[in-house]
Parts: sequence; structure tokens; C-alpha cells
Amino acid sequence: MQVQTRVDIFEEIFLVFLGLGTLVGVVVVAYTLYNAYKYRDNGDSKADEDLPTLGELPTGGQGGKKLFLSFGLSAIIVISLVVWSYGMLLVVEDGPDTPDEEALEVEVEGWAFGWDFTYENGIETSDTDHGLVVPADTPIWTEVTARDVWHTFGISELRVKADAIPGETDETWFVAEEDGDYMVECFELCGFGHSGMTSDVEVLSEEEFEQWVDEQLTMEITLEDENEERVTDGFELELVHEENDQFEEDLSFTYADDEFENGSITIGEIEQGGPYELTITSTDDEFETIEESVDFTGPTDETYTVELGAEDDETDDEDEEADEEEEETNDDGDSDETDNDAEEGGDE
Repeated sequence: MQVQTRVDIFEEIFLVFLGLGTLVGVVVVAYTLYNAYKYRDNGDSKADEDLPTLGELPTGGQGGKKLFLSFGLSAIIVISLVVWSYGMLLVVEDGPDTPDEEALEVEVEGWAFGWDFTYENGIETSDTDHGLVVPADTPIWTEVTARDVWHTFGISELRVKADAIPGETDETWFVAEEDGDYMVECFELCGFGHSGMTSDVEVLSEEEFEQWVDEQLTMEITLEDENEERVTDGFELELVHEENDQFEEDLSFTYADDEFENGSITIGEIEQGGPYELTITSTDDEFETIEESVDFTGPTDETYTVELGAEDDETDDEDEEADEEEEETNDDGDSDETDNDAEEGGDE
């Protein structure tokens, strides 16, 4: 679906003003030159000809019809331009008339001196890594705010600008028609690092953008024991989004040990990022339960070390106590034998 972009709208307004301005300018200049030539002083004026004198205001010809006509045409042109331009600017203000599922929402936060971007699917980027990555020919709605002082989010080539004010949100939109690289700039003097407050904007094709999203929403989890050897069986892994009740779908996932390959699993089917509660449970009570919080906002690679469970620890403690008792018994036996030998030697 072809969407009229902000660039298209502003170029159309510019071309209309340029065309009408040129037309009016040509007519005015041509009419002025015509009258200058027609009423030039060539020294052939008749004695009874009524000519204006220097400093006298002209009364107009034909009862002021020409003056009325010129003012009328000017008013029609100006009013028409105002009404048409206002309608076009309303389109810029309201955004394209497209279904919500075809648009992409991104939260933009400015800070001294950089930009953070949070996508509706939980992916987070910043000016120091990927920057702002968006698909081509797709309406991008941004909610812009700031963390500290006033900034202004703007992409000159895409004709987009929005104030970034702490505690407030400014919503705007843009569409990039072609793949390519653009730049986010701050247009509000915000401090000594203002000139360097930029970020890359990478516009990808729809297929490339979907591939990029899949790469960001990839989680790899590896289990090891205390000896850094892979744990391959006897456990279950569960992932539950910490805000699961706020989504229509159930964002809880469970993986058995047979879905792991040599103690490692790569999860790529989760389409919603954000904070997840990770729980690793031993199915045979061999290991202690692991409970962690995973911030799944980009490619995630985590390694967890499992420890022996409480029962195994008690068994180990009992074995250690038994060994200690046996050692003490052996030591006592050796001591008694030594004492007996000493007594026998004394009797002799």
C-alpha cells in the first residue's frame, strides 16, 4: 500500500507555492512592463491630455474596475492557498490513514547526549549500537520524550521533528520510501555535547527488517555444572514474561531437557521482548532450582551454573561425617595399641 509521506506533502506544498508565486510574479512584472512601455513619456503628449502630475495619487481607470479585479483575484488566490495548505498540514498532524497493524510504534527518549529507542515488541536499541532501524514504506509512529533537559528529535531528510521534553510526550510519524541511511539530530541547544547528539537511522526492506527483528529476539541458554561441564538431562526450563497479564497472548514458554543440544538451546520463536522470569527446575531433585530475571531486549546469550540440591548436600555431609568418625576411630585404635606397647615395654 502506497502511503503519502511527509516528504511528499511538504514537496507538494512547496511546488504549489513556487508555481503560483512564479505565475503571479510573471503576470505582475509583465503587466508593469507593459504599462511602463504604454505610458512612457516620448515627448508627443497633446496639450489637452490629462496626465497626472508628480505627487498626485492615481484615481484608477474605468471606475476602479481594474483595482477591484486585482484585489479580488489576489484574495481568492491567498484564501485558497491558506485553506489548501491547512488541509495538507492536518494530514501531517493526523498521520496517514492506515490500519494500526501496518504501522510500527517506537518510543524515543533523548538524554544528554544520546538517543534510546524502544520498539513495541520489546526490542531496545540506542545511538551507540544499531540506532533506529525501521522498514521502508511503513508508517513509523514515535512517542518522543526526554530524560533530563529539553531536546528536539529530528530527521531532516524525512522532514520529521518533535520536541523531547521531560515529563511530556510528543507524538509524530514518518515514512521512508527507500532503503538507505539517514541521521537523527537534536535541534534544541541542550549543552556542550549538543552537536554530537546524533544517531544512525537504517531503513531496510520489509524482508530485511523482519530478519533483523528475528536476530534481536534470539535467546541462547547454556547449563553447566560446577566443573564447567554441560548438563544434558534432568531439568526443565520455564520462561514467563513479567507483564504477562498485559498481553492478549500467553507469554509463558516451557522447554524440556530433550529440546537442548548438549546442554544448550537457542530460542527464536518468542516474538515479544522485555523482562522475563527464568526458572530452571531439576526433574530428579539432583540440582537446586535456579530463578533469574532475563532482560530480553536484544540478542541474549546466558550461561547458568547448576549446583547440587539440598538432599545431595545432606548425603555428602553424612558421608563426610562418617569418614571423620571412621578416621577418629582409627586414630583411637592406633593410640590404644601404642599405649599397650608402651605398658608391655615397661613391665619388661
